[in-house]
Amino acid sequence: MREHYDKLPKHAANHVALSPLSFLERTAAIFPERTALVYNDQIWTWAQVFDRVRRIASCLKGLGIGLGDTVSVMAANTPEMFELHYAVPATGAVLNAINTRLEPDTVAYILEHSDAKMVIADTAFTAIIEKAFELNGKALPVINIEDPTGPFGAPIGPHTYDALVVNGNPEFQWNGPHDEWQALALNYTSGTSGRPKGVVYHHRGAYLVSMGTPIAWELPRHPVYLYCVPMFHCNGWCHAWAMTLAAGTLICMRQFTGQLVFDLIAKHGVTHLGGAPIVLSMLLNTPQADRIALPGPVKIMTAGAPPPAAVLAATKVLGFEVMQVYGLTETYGHIAQCLWRDEWGALSPDEQAELQSWQGIAFPMTERVDVVDRETLEPVPWNGKTQGEIVIRSNTVMKGYYKNPEATETAFEGGAFRSGDAAVRHPNGYIQIRDRLKDVIISGGENISSVEVESVLHRHPDVSLAAVVALPDKKWGEVPCAFVELKENGTATEESLIAFCRENMAGFKRPKKIIFTELPKTATGKIQKFVLRQKAKALESTPTSGEF
Repeated sequence: MREHYDKLPKHAANHVALSPLSFLERTAAIFPERTALVYNDQIWTWAQVFDRVRRIASCLKGLGIGLGDTVSVMAANTPEMFELHYAVPATGAVLNAINTRLEPDTVAYILEHSDAKMVIADTAFTAIIEKAFELNGKALPVINIEDPTGPFGAPIGPHTYDALVVNGNPEFQWNGPHDEWQALALNYTSGTSGRPKGVVYHHRGAYLVSMGTPIAWELPRHPVYLYCVPMFHCNGWCHAWAMTLAAGTLICMRQFTGQLVFDLIAKHGVTHLGGAPIVLSMLLNTPQADRIALPGPVKIMTAGAPPPAAVLAATKVLGFEVMQVYGLTETYGHIAQCLWRDEWGALSPDEQAELQSWQGIAFPMTERVDVVDRETLEPVPWNGKTQGEIVIRSNTVMKGYYKNPEATETAFEGGAFRSGDAAVRHPNGYIQIRDRLKDVIISGGENISSVEVESVLHRHPDVSLAAVVALPDKKWGEVPCAFVELKENGTATEESLIAFCRENMAGFKRPKKIIFTELPKTATGKIQKFVLRQKAKALESTPTSGEF
């Protein structure tokens, strides 16, 4: 009877808090001598990584870092960034990996809003961190990462990352969280408000997405993974933890170029890599002289914006097997995949590429990914025509937005996460995005808030009104396109406004094209962005700046 079942409570023997921290301890114990990390000419085994992580965690603890503290990190895809995905949460603290392409104003906002207690930063970003401190009117303790192969910068203060390793305790007690709902990471994502929102991950979600990824991607034992995805993006799509679980080898790279990717694939026998569609485009645009024949099939997971079917087809010719996935920062990255179906093998390459550009079906660890009517929240018909909004229910949905309960409640309205992406569902159940409900532009995998760009444009003395929408771009997927009304005596040009934006925001956020026109408005004066999106789409064939 039911009461007998209910009398069996949880015990330490049968209920352990789920956490990706357990993956490192397991892999280091089973495969201690296998190569874990490779960076340039440096190689670390899993035993060495575990030793280093415990040393680093012990020193962070000694510096006062503990349960619930935010530790902000600004670093490239180097071994230090990987190690901090374990060392920071091993102290009970929360890892806040900051986008290295952000301007000081946004970095200052993140440091303040996140309640950061410490900053760990590559000295290449010293100037940005110092300016952020100046804007906030206060400095934080800094641990300096000094990469001898990277761009040099003056350290901030006396503390160095290497000293943490040298002085740390290799016997540091390795404990997971007492509660799997405990915060693990804090990631900031652009939103329509113009200021980034803090997305909070918990240990349970990170554990489950790391378990689901190897199944969805059909990872073999000991994959060789090239880390092209910036580890500040959804914690590198949580691949740092997933590849540890698979006892893989992670190849780190500080800066992405097509030639370097081909070289590293050939040198290390890379089997897997991930990246936004811009990664695919850069590989395709790598000069033939800089390419090296692939030693075997290389599987690519791509996400960030729907890749053009033509790009998928051309990438396949090079020997890459591309799987399109879909997700958001709020869902730990990918929660849906375009799973290949055997019957597609009889189709033409173009038809296959078109189907592979769909967002697909739910990952194994995702409870529900659906397309619903925005008003009734009822599922739309599976007819490939009726448009609705993608909603997600999963253990890999964020805890919520940090210090923003109103936005959290809105995002979870109706009992699922409201993605803001408009899509259809095809008769086979596969989801395909048709449009973006949010005014966020995804360019080269980077989220850009249209409101933020508009805000900067409105600061120019010649600008009366500005509206920014996504302009389709063959290289970047999307780029910001600004429609501007000048004041009566305004003399600004496209070049001068773009230069003004470059001076006042991160370079990748600036508009790549500016159209001077009277903005279409409703009777109440609201700008009709859907009209501007149609105009921008008609401009798709017009070349934009090749710079990012």
